[in-house]
Amino acid sequence: MALPPLDSPQWQSPWRAFAWGLRSITQTILTIVLFVTYLGIGALAHDTHFSLLWALCSTLFVWAGPAQIILITTLGSGATIIQSAIAVTVSAIRLFPMVVSVLPLMRTPTTKRRELVFAAHLTAVTLWVECHRFLPLVPRERRIAFVHGLGCGLVSVCLVANTVGYFLAANLTQTLGAAILLLTPLSFLFSTARNSREVADVVALTLGILLYPLAAKMNSGLDILVSGVAAGTIAYGVHWWREVRA
Repeated sequence: MALPPLDSPQWQSPWRAFAWGLRSITQTILTIVLFVTYLGIGALAHDTHFSLLWALCSTLFVWAGPAQIILITTLGSGATIIQSAIAVTVSAIRLFPMVVSVLPLMRTPTTKRRELVFAAHLTAVTLWVECHRFLPLVPRERRIAFVHGLGCGLVSVCLVANTVGYFLAANLTQTLGAAILLLTPLSFLFSTARNSREVADVVALTLGILLYPLAAKMNSGLDILVSGVAAGTIAYGVHWWREVRA
């Protein structure tokens, strides 16, 4: 179902914009990927002896698959709450640039900061990818409501998947569980490639993939960060050089 035109009466009410955001979860393959991924997270929570309520709360309040896996595995292996909190916080730093890039797409001259708090919480990789696809089709004054609907829809799908995965845990082998969790990074890679329209985007993505094996040989535990920063810096340099020449 395509979104209505920018000047359509369908956008007059914030609740209608919320409803359109909710419906938009059916327009992306990432919804299915999230569902399958959170099946694995639910099964992982079951196997590490956490309650279903705990698993659902981790989805609601953490809302980041890799961070939830870190939280479950560290606590399940005997780490303290502080150690787990530090590990989750470090993994969540990757979301900061996404929030910074998405929130300006929603702001208007009259937008208050408190109106962006919930949208910032909902901003994970999936929402970040889809915001760049959907928001240009949504009137600016209705984008916050739209993102609330899109984010709540995705979270609801993941809560259902958590519950199903938790009760299906006994039937999931370790190999199948690992394969399910692998779907998330692969889908994000393909979605990012699809949304790469500028030369700088293509350069950053390509160099990030090429530099990662070299960064991994450093055995520093910061391989993704190192390859990402290096690729992004070079891509920015290419963008700046093209702008100067133009």
